[in-house]
Amino acid sequence: MTQERGSGGLSAALAALSTVETLETFGRVTAIRGLLVEVAGPVSAMRLGGRIDVVVEGGGAATSTATVPCEVIGFAGDRALAMPFGSLEGVRRGCPALVRDEAAGAIRPSNAWLGRTVDALGRPIDGLGPLAQGPAIYPLRADPPPAHGRRRVGPPLDLGVRCINTFLTMCRGQRMGIFAGSGVGKSVLLSMLARYTAADVAVIGLVGERGREVQEFLQDDLGAEGLARSVVVVATSDEPVLMRRNAAYVTLAIAEYFRDQGAQVLCMIDSITRFAMAQRDIGLAGGEPPTAKGYTPTVFSELPRLLERAGPGVGEGAISGLFTVLVEGDDHNEPVADAVRGILDGHIVMERRIAEQGRYPAINVLRSVSRTMPRSCDPAHLPTVRRARKVLATYSDMEELIRLGAYRAGSSPEVDEAVALMPDLTAFLGQGKEEATSIGEGYARLAAIVGGG
Repeated sequence: MTQERGSGGLSAALAALSTVETLETFGRVTAIRGLLVEVAGPVSAMRLGGRIDVVVEGGGAATSTATVPCEVIGFAGDRALAMPFGSLEGVRRGCPALVRDEAAGAIRPSNAWLGRTVDALGRPIDGLGPLAQGPAIYPLRADPPPAHGRRRVGPPLDLGVRCINTFLTMCRGQRMGIFAGSGVGKSVLLSMLARYTAADVAVIGLVGERGREVQEFLQDDLGAEGLARSVVVVATSDEPVLMRRNAAYVTLAIAEYFRDQGAQVLCMIDSITRFAMAQRDIGLAGGEPPTAKGYTPTVFSELPRLLERAGPGVGEGAISGLFTVLVEGDDHNEPVADAVRGILDGHIVMERRIAEQGRYPAINVLRSVSRTMPRSCDPAHLPTVRRARKVLATYSDMEELIRLGAYRAGSSPEVDEAVALMPDLTAFLGQGKEEATSIGEGYARLAAIVGGG
């Protein structure tokens, strides 16, 4: 009888404990300056990169409440500095700011994410229902694989674009930048690479993209077949800076998951410049001093941390990276372009002058470099590539004189040859959006134009 009363008392005590509310730690909003939220309270319970939720109470007779998720980006005295993932509309002084113990920057990808479109927090935005979560947690701001443990780049990667395949051969695990001004055809080239590249999985990050172009990219450029093997991360230009920055981190975290499964992953981000701009806004709001063109020091420390995560892994999988850089004012030496060019394993330069001539993709082969060439190219094809480059360089040197009619035929055999071959080379360098050319086909066509010696 005593035992029964004892067990009953224990059950009652457990039942009573289950009704006790969990202890919550919170501060209060003390000031809002632009996009920066200052929070006073238990600062020692908050951490850099941690999450806090600002509670916005409904006014009038309404009793509903909403929360604005924020990330702690710094501290000033006895206050935490946070930036929101959403709109600050309705937030006022004194609003509670709940401190969350959960990891603010982590996702749990799985193979079920293929064919889905997610936002910068890893939440589905395609209306196809919830996402199945994987068993492993992948932090958004992970460290790159150790340099001494990484494999070397693999064999040549077929991108389906003959201009890049032949002159700028890319290997599995290589990272290339696509440098272009606005309206030069960068997005179209990305769509061709997404569809035609010989990879197991494509992870595509649209950072600061125009909202109207997202559906066009998914339906027209990527298509149903391309989307089936892809995960698309979207943060449009109207979203807060934290969402635009996080979209790049989420893209790399998803790519790392598939790499760890042993897959060959194509990771594309459009664009790294908008990631840098978002990081600049965060740094300026946190009080960092501006440097070149207003970019803060953390921009140039975050760029290598992000880009170095792509490349070969320690296992069989690898992340082949293609990152676009939107050069401001067609200045290919502006700070972000200059920094990214020094980090990546090659750069593809697109020029407005070539696009105005009607040749797409508007790639300037002579200004573009793949740092794995010529090792990645079959030695049998190297004479063909060198000869084609020489012809292009000869024509480029004399182009103005040729167009003005100041060059007299017969003055130079090399120039005469370049003038004769240039129409066929121009047709070779151009490629339709619906056209794909393998590496072997590209070399065969180039050899037929310029010969091998």
